[in-house]
Amino acid sequence: MSLVNMKSFLQLLEEKNLIAPAFNTTNLEMTLSIIEGAKEVGLPVIVQIAPTNVKLSGYDYISSIVKSAAEKVDIPVTLHLDHGMTFEDIKQAVDAGFNSVMIDASKLPYEENIKYTREVVEYCHERGVSVEAELGELGGKEDDHESDESAQTDPMLAREFVERTGIDLLAVSVGNIHGLDEQPEINLELLREIADTVEVPLVIHGGSGISEDILAQLKNYNVRKINLASDLRKRFISSVGKRYEQNPNEYNLISVLLEAQSGVKEVVIDKFSTLNR
Repeated sequence: MSLVNMKSFLQLLEEKNLIAPAFNTTNLEMTLSIIEGAKEVGLPVIVQIAPTNVKLSGYDYISSIVKSAAEKVDIPVTLHLDHGMTFEDIKQAVDAGFNSVMIDASKLPYEENIKYTREVVEYCHERGVSVEAELGELGGKEDDHESDESAQTDPMLAREFVERTGIDLLAVSVGNIHGLDEQPEINLELLREIADTVEVPLVIHGGSGISEDILAQLKNYNVRKINLASDLRKRFISSVGKRYEQNPNEYNLISVLLEAQSGVKEVVIDKFSTLNR
C-alpha cells in the first residue's frame, strides 16, 4: 500500500473510532520496527521524525525508507514531520513527500502563533499536505530541548485558534510532558472541554510517560494521534548497551541491530494494544 494522506487517514480513524500512535523514528532500523509492529497488529500507523533527528537520516532518505516499507504492507501508513520549528523545516519535509507536518510556534505570543501557523497552512494546503499546530506549552525534554515551563491549553482560545488558522490537527497541553523524567498528570476534564469546543482531531504529545490506564481512555476525547518516542529509543539504546556489556568485543553489528529492532517492535505492539483496547 502506498503512503496515505493524513486527511484520509484521519477519516479512517474516525470511522473506526481508533487512535493512531505516531512513533518517532530516526533511522532504518527504527522505521522498519515501527511498520512491522503495525503490520503485525493490522492497525494504521503514523511514522514521524523531528528536524533534530533528520540530522542523521535526511528528509529524502527517511521519506524513501518509509515509502518503501509502506508499499510492502496492507495497512495505512502516513509520514509526518514532528515539531517543525521553521518554514525551512516545513518546505524540506513537503518537498521530500511528507503527508503531514507540524509547525510548532507555541512559544510565540498568541497572535504571532496564529499568523505564522496560518502562513504554513496556506503553503501546505496548496500542496495537499495536512498541518498540525500546538496551543499551550509542554514541559519536559524533547530531544535536545528542555523546558521547565508549561502552560495548559485554554479551550476557548483553542476554538478561535483552530478557526483562524485552518489547521487539521491540534496538539494540546493538558498535563502531558515530553520525555520520561517526570510523571504527567493528565487533566481529563480539561481535555473533554477542549474536545467539546474544537472540531478538529486532537493530538497528545509526550505519550511515553502516560500511564496505560489513561492512554486507553484518550480516544474517547477526540484524540486521534498520540506521539511516542522515548519508550522506543530507550528500548533500542538499552538493547545495544546490554550487548556491549555482555561482550565489549562484539563485532556482529547485524545481530546487535536485529535484536534492538525486535525490542522496539515489542514496544510498538504493546502501545497499539494499550491505545485501542
